[in-house]
Parts: sequence; structure tokens; C-alpha cells
Amino acid sequence: MSQSFEAYLTDSDSLDVHLPEHQAWSDARPVQVMHYWSGELAPPERQFEVRALWNTKDLFVRFDCEQHEPLVVNSGPQTTQKSLGLWERDVCEIFIAPDPNEPRHYFEFEAAPTGEWLDLGIHQMKDKRETDWEYSSGMSVVTRIEHERVTIAIRIPFNAFGRAPQNGERWRTNLFRCVGSGDSRGYLAWQPTLTPLPNFHVPNAFGWLCFVN
Repeated sequence: MSQSFEAYLTDSDSLDVHLPEHQAWSDARPVQVMHYWSGELAPPERQFEVRALWNTKDLFVRFDCEQHEPLVVNSGPQTTQKSLGLWERDVCEIFIAPDPNEPRHYFEFEAAPTGEWLDLGIHQMKDKRETDWEYSSGMSVVTRIEHERVTIAIRIPFNAFGRAPQNGERWRTNLFRCVGSGDSRGYLAWQPTLTPLPNFHVPNAFGWLCFVN
């Protein structure tokens, strides 16, 4: 049975909500991500937790990650436009399908410790995947790197989905993290996809994002 986690309504309309230190985050209950895509338990040094907030205009998602190994990041990051290939380095991701009856139509949002980002529109079919590389969500990213910890917070305008949710509504979602390199690279998933090789694009494995006040 698919699990769920909650996005908590905040009365703040400030875009600063997605700053990691904003007090609104204290009201959000975290969900723990402890397993690889295969269902195998990941070491504590790679686990992470996620919180979500929302208001009438935006969805805010914050990843708090354990980081006990060298970062695998772009040596020359740029944050003014989307970074293709971000999935090949350290990155946190959220997939969101706003129509629960169409989980194969979803949006992919990625953010790296460097502040780089990527947004894509996805249509996952039985034998292939169509990707809208020109999709433009208007997302923004704030990051913080500390001793043995990385925090990545993203803001996604609801215009990116064509509408805002109502209180109590549920959207399909999954949460991921790629960390490390080479044979030791890890692919963590909140809802494990259980594929033979690492693969996050499995809509049937998505859980639920619940919008509550």
C-alpha cells in the first residue's frame, strides 16, 4: 500500500519560505528516506528526510541529507538555467503527478548542493518515455552545506502544474537522492521502485503528497 507524507499549509506568502532557516519549517513533519531503490536499507550516512509546505501560490520542499563522503558536484556550476545531466552527480529529486488518475503524466524536479536545478515534463508509457525538455516551471533553489550535512530547499509555483491544490487533496509523488560515484554510487528512494537496475521512473511505485492545513 502506497505511503503518504504531508505538505503543511503556511500562512506566509513570502518567497523566503523556502530558505532553510525560515521558521515555517518547524511546523512541517519530516518523512524519512532510508532505503535504496531496490528496497535495501541504505547506511545512515546516506539517509535523508524531507519536509513540505504550501500556500496558495507555491509548493516548498526541503531535503535534509546526511553527507559523510566527498560531494560529487559540478566544478563550474551555473544556476541561471536548467542543468541537463544533473542526475549523474549528487542530487535530490521529487516527481509529482498532480492528477491521481494519470500518474504516468508527471513532472520531475532536481536540485543539487551547488544550487543547480532541472525541471522536466514526463509521460511514461509502457515501452518508452517522452520528455518535455523545454518545460519551464519557474522553480528556484536554495542550498546550505555544513559539516556532514547538506540542505536543499526548492520552491515550485503551482502555475507549473496548471492549478493549485485544495485542502485535503492528494497528488502522486516520489522522493529520491543520488549520492556518491562509481561502484559505490547510491540511489535512494522514499518508495522503492524495485527494478533490476536503478530506475526512478516507475509511476506505479509513487506514494501520496497530501495537502493539509
